[in-house]
Amino acid sequence: MAQAPPAPHSSPYDRMHRRVGSVPTGPGVYHFKGSQGESLYVGKAANLRNRLRSYFGHTLGLEPKIRRLMERAADFELTVTESESEALLLENLFIKKHKPRYNARLKDDKTYPYIKIDLKEDFPQVYITRRVRQDGARYFGPFASAGSVRKTLDILKKLFPYRSCTKVITGTDDRPCLEYYINRCVAPCVSYSTKEQYHEVIGEVISFMDGRTETVVRDLKRRMRGASDDLEFERAGRLRDQIQAIERVNEGQKVASLGMENEDAIALARGARDEAWVEVFTIRHGKLVGRDHFIMEGTRDTTEARLLADFVKQYYDSAPFIPPRVLLQTALDEEEAPAIREWLSERRGRPVRFFVPQRGEKHRLVQMVEENARQGLEQLMTSWATDQNALNQAMAILAEELSLPALPRRMECYDISNTQGTNPVGSMVVFQDGQPKKAHYRRFQIKGVEGPNDYAMMQEMLRRRFKHLAKVAASEERPAIVDVKDGETEGSPDAAWTTVPDLVIIDGGKGHLSAAQEVFLELGVNFIPLSSLAKEREELFMPDIPEPIVLPRTSPALFLVQRIRDEAHRFAIGYHQRIRSRKATQSLLDVVPGIGPRRKRMLLGKFGGLGGIREASVTDLAAVPGMTMRLAQKIKEYL
Repeated sequence: MAQAPPAPHSSPYDRMHRRVGSVPTGPGVYHFKGSQGESLYVGKAANLRNRLRSYFGHTLGLEPKIRRLMERAADFELTVTESESEALLLENLFIKKHKPRYNARLKDDKTYPYIKIDLKEDFPQVYITRRVRQDGARYFGPFASAGSVRKTLDILKKLFPYRSCTKVITGTDDRPCLEYYINRCVAPCVSYSTKEQYHEVIGEVISFMDGRTETVVRDLKRRMRGASDDLEFERAGRLRDQIQAIERVNEGQKVASLGMENEDAIALARGARDEAWVEVFTIRHGKLVGRDHFIMEGTRDTTEARLLADFVKQYYDSAPFIPPRVLLQTALDEEEAPAIREWLSERRGRPVRFFVPQRGEKHRLVQMVEENARQGLEQLMTSWATDQNALNQAMAILAEELSLPALPRRMECYDISNTQGTNPVGSMVVFQDGQPKKAHYRRFQIKGVEGPNDYAMMQEMLRRRFKHLAKVAASEERPAIVDVKDGETEGSPDAAWTTVPDLVIIDGGKGHLSAAQEVFLELGVNFIPLSSLAKEREELFMPDIPEPIVLPRTSPALFLVQRIRDEAHRFAIGYHQRIRSRKATQSLLDVVPGIGPRRKRMLLGKFGGLGGIREASVTDLAAVPGMTMRLAQKIKEYL
């Protein structure tokens, strides 16, 4: 849009004010920017000119946030759209992209994970993804908190025997992994279940996530009776145990309504800082099947009605499912509500209603959601009141980005070092609370691998380390970290081997990660989070997240994992060099007849190494205690 040249010495406010008269009167998005081009505020309007005029009224009539905005604004940009719904979508896009200072926005909204099940696969996996595509797959989420998605996956894995591995299923494997023997997988890898039988399991997972637990139980009971009639009592027993486990989980789900409604309940709590805690309860078929929370930033001087409107726009912009009814603690902003309702109805294909219950069970439900939001905010404020150093911040970011179930207080990193397959060694380094715990470092000489096979070497090292934890693999809950016992030194073998890490990092890419995962499944220690760090692009890989995780180059979490990886590499290289040097020396002196360990030590101690022995005269060699002139002459001949 052509602009008239600014008047001499006019202020940015005056220049923007003069432009308002030429602004279009149709729908669109406006974007205020500061003097350095920084993003300040993004908004949408059914009539751009009227909306922008409201920013240039008398300062006493403006909200405090708008006054602060206009004090900093130096320019604005416009994008005209064909409809208000299109403007709403574009507004969401700009807020996510630019993160304007004065917009209420979801914190780190791009990192929220989903559970994905791709039914087009022959043997579908249940895994985490951060991208929702229109690919026909089933998505559940988004999950907001760092561990919530993994807690859900843990519950699903205990209830339904789908596969955890990422291998290509051919049905020709020699034997199943430990998951089959503890009834956590139906083992399609060895053809213990057909493609159709495996899809029955996946269908049960989807039904459970949709809240149709009665359907799942009814189908399992039918199969249990069929197995019993066929005298397959062991299979019937497994199905009975599965039914009982599902019923126990189902009993723990609070009945949210007397009907079979699908709805979400949303409430928020405001903080004294520039943030709000938003709680979302997910009700499917009348049962509470999930709850999560989200943090919103830039909420200062924003009404609850506007905050809820901003949250609803940003949350449902990426949500894979939109319910027909959304329960709220207060009505949405009057200006925003009609456009949001129309937009969601278009996305769903059927009407969507907002409802603020005033009495009855739905009112009590919203009150419960609001109380959870208030309690969550109090916990958040308490954590902020505690001093957080850079390491704690790095661990928190790492837990969030990798969706870990807990803060990675104890991290173990593994690396392999060899020269074309010779003198192979491995290293295990331990970081506790972000600091090296050298008393728990361990070295490994690789003994069962011939030739340059890094994957097999890594597997041997991991087997030798994690066999100490394999005995707890079949327990129902993830083992807690074992603290150093009374009278036990930090460097004792028990403390090093029996402590369960919060995160295991493998130095390498996807191949190294797959090799490590095979060992974890084989030993039954897949309750331990596993990742790999590829050096070329500094990408992190996780077994159940297909896309690589790329941390920002300035992220303290990236610095921490790089430091751990480099320490493991240094430790492995140092040990490899010592082994190689020692074997080189041994291979030359040990072939000399009459030179045993005692004389070898005396010679090396006297002359400092093989080079000194070579340069010494026969007389000097014979003068070493325990040596003779004949042995000295033999050494010179052999060297």
